[in-house]
Amino acid sequence: MNDSRAQAHTVTANHEIGKSIIAAGIATNYHEHGSGPPLLLIHGSGPGVSAWANWRTVIPALARHQRVLALDMVGFGFTDRPPGIEYGMQVWLRHIEGFLDAMEVETADFIGNSFGGGIALAFAIRHPGRVRRLVLMGSAGVSFPITPGLEAVWGYTPSVENMRKMMEWFAYDKRLISDDLARLRYEASIRPGVQESYSSMFPAPRQQGVDALASDPAAIQGLPHEALIIHGREDRVVPLSTSLTLSQLIPRSQLHVFGQCGHWTQIEKCQEFGSLVTTFLSPQGRDS
Repeated sequence: MNDSRAQAHTVTANHEIGKSIIAAGIATNYHEHGSGPPLLLIHGSGPGVSAWANWRTVIPALARHQRVLALDMVGFGFTDRPPGIEYGMQVWLRHIEGFLDAMEVETADFIGNSFGGGIALAFAIRHPGRVRRLVLMGSAGVSFPITPGLEAVWGYTPSVENMRKMMEWFAYDKRLISDDLARLRYEASIRPGVQESYSSMFPAPRQQGVDALASDPAAIQGLPHEALIIHGREDRVVPLSTSLTLSQLIPRSQLHVFGQCGHWTQIEKCQEFGSLVTTFLSPQGRDS
């Protein structure tokens, strides 16, 4: 009995667990902060990732101006993992559509990080009327030769040492990585069912995972949305060349490159990122 109470207290105290809603038939963990025009945040694909772990540093700034919705995509975080599900673009797109429907949101601004950028881009192509403006950060979405960093991320096998090595690919400033952080994220990566789902998403050869997240260049060129494309110059996971390509393809796009910054733009350049995105999504510049 005492063990059960202790376990319940631990779960309650976990900030990664927010609210729950059924989206596309899946019990979905999400966070909701602020009020105003809706803003959907789609996280990246690191092992043990969750929406809160990915976005916690920038949610307060964004929520001062908008209704921020950050969900754990199916297969990640504390969203359910349906038995027998085959993860892939169509499953993730249906999950987003179902989440917007469940939240009674017709149109939202989107911010997609890395893997989440590829998903956001594909969603905008298929459902242009449901996306107002698009922010792509260190984004997938076009094909590129897989990097050693991304190979390490998608090929992760659980251990504290491997988690620390993997995290070092993300950050330009290695002082951001501590033993405590590595252990915390390792523990997230070994929760029941997490590694099993994760290893099934991006199997070797992992180049096919990059290509599966890529959208047709002609479809990208046809996007009507305004887009802000953000990248860290020293990103060793998704190369800067992807954002250069996206900025050339998306007609109404602007590109911002942060120097001395890796793949963790929202963490390494937290204040600058928040200010840049808030200005881009401000009501003064929003389409009517």
